[in-house]
Amino acid sequence: EPLPRAFFARAPLPRLGSVRDKIEGLAAAGMQAALLLRFNATLAALSAEDFVRWALLSRCGAREVWVGEDFRFGHARGGDLALLRRMGAEAGFAAHPLETHQHAGRRISSSAIRAALAGGDFAAAAALLGRPFTIGGRVLRGQQLGRLLGFPTANIRLGRRVSPIQGIFAVRVHGVAGHTMPGVASLGLRPTVGGREVLLEAHLFDYAGDLYGRHVSVEFVAKLRDEEKFADLDALTRQMHRDAAAARDVLALSFPISA
Repeated sequence: EPLPRAFFARAPLPRLGSVRDKIEGLAAAGMQAALLLRFNATLAALSAEDFVRWALLSRCGAREVWVGEDFRFGHARGGDLALLRRMGAEAGFAAHPLETHQHAGRRISSSAIRAALAGGDFAAAAALLGRPFTIGGRVLRGQQLGRLLGFPTANIRLGRRVSPIQGIFAVRVHGVAGHTMPGVASLGLRPTVGGREVLLEAHLFDYAGDLYGRHVSVEFVAKLRDEEKFADLDALTRQMHRDAAAARDVLALSFPISA
């Protein structure tokens, strides 16, 4: 962490999940331990052979290594499965390829998932991910503007994360009193009120509890529209009512809510 591609990129890259999401997913799949390496200039300069000696042998004492068939590692992407097998034969570990997974004849990749999300096809994204697309975080106290407008929201800052989507969405919120709550959410800069950072604001339908400090997960069900700058707060409020009604329709008709 960060991803090598993100480390070398000139602009932040959209991510499908946070480090916490990855670790929770690994734990749910039965992984007992994970080693997280900070990718920096020192690691980027490490040759593939030195990485094997330092990380796989010295740090991990590896007996088996499993990587994707097209996996590359080390300085200038100099290492691959063939190198792992050669060094493994000498050092006493075995290297194996992981098969590429497909869905409906299509290779599952982060690029394909981001493309589905960008097109608003959350069902396709969920099929490729193996789960619904979500963004999680701790609920922070905001400017209370939503409450003044009649739409109190749970606010989650993305920080350095870059979301692959922005706009207004019908959502489900997980982590609230053991239930899944339906709602409507805004993810973006909030141009009408002069927002300067991307913020996820989720309004939970028919809920009046206090969520501050709680870690919740927002599941995106359907995109309702793009962000828009309105002339004033009255115009924004009217649109928020329309968005809430549209989200209720989507969630009630197509995606029943369960506890």
